[in-house]
Amino acid sequence: MNSVTLDQIREFWDQAACGEKLLLPSMDRVGFERQAAERYRLEPFIINFAEFSSWHGKRVLEVGVGLGADHQKFVEAGSITTGVDLTPRAIELTKFRLSEFDLDSDLRIANVESLDFPDEEFDLVYSWGVIHHSPDTPKAIEQIYQVLKPGGSTRIMIYHKWSLIGFMLWTRYGLLRLRPFTPLDEIYATYLESPGTKAYSIDEASNLFADFENVEIETVLSHGDLLSSGAGQHHAGFLLSIARKIWPRWFIRRFLKNHGLFMLIRADKPKK
Repeated sequence: MNSVTLDQIREFWDQAACGEKLLLPSMDRVGFERQAAERYRLEPFIINFAEFSSWHGKRVLEVGVGLGADHQKFVEAGSITTGVDLTPRAIELTKFRLSEFDLDSDLRIANVESLDFPDEEFDLVYSWGVIHHSPDTPKAIEQIYQVLKPGGSTRIMIYHKWSLIGFMLWTRYGLLRLRPFTPLDEIYATYLESPGTKAYSIDEASNLFADFENVEIETVLSHGDLLSSGAGQHHAGFLLSIARKIWPRWFIRRFLKNHGLFMLIRADKPKK
């Protein structure tokens, strides 16, 4: 566990929900529709990963609702939905988003490290790019396991350590600052999103989900790895502008496809 506090993380994300400045053109129905379209254009693998339509009539908990696009998909699919987020901003945004489409869900401000739900409550716990920000990610996974029904499933995306994003950050904040031996964990914790952000190897992720069964882990290239979007504006500069123009995306897709930032994890809680 790192020394970053929950308050630091909450303060960072409460300034703007994940992707808000990049993806949300206007705070109305049209804006939310455009944000969703852009989200799934940039990250098309979410649809197959989440399998929204498969959870009709099932109890679904989303950990970290963000701007609410995925949560809306679950609601529209007929899931019995609950959503939690550490920040009031994300909960307010998602409530407003759903109201724009005449939809509703049980949305709560909550910390994944201490979920206030009965044991064995949900058929699915879904979380996209959230629990690697938690100060105690193993505790978050323990809580997810606890609230899952026996035989229930989890679909979680966490960051992959050996990614092109990691290499780019290390180059800028390690190598070019004459600090080539700066640990990659420190690079992620300091320069990628909220303070204390973590990334894991596949072996480390396997250990995190050791209590689950049918664990499947795959990595996919993100638009950040491919420099194909405005993501990473926090690190904007001349070198990044040049890199976007010359980045060998065809080479990366063919030869470095296993070095994406996104690690997609499917796992089931054993049946009793």
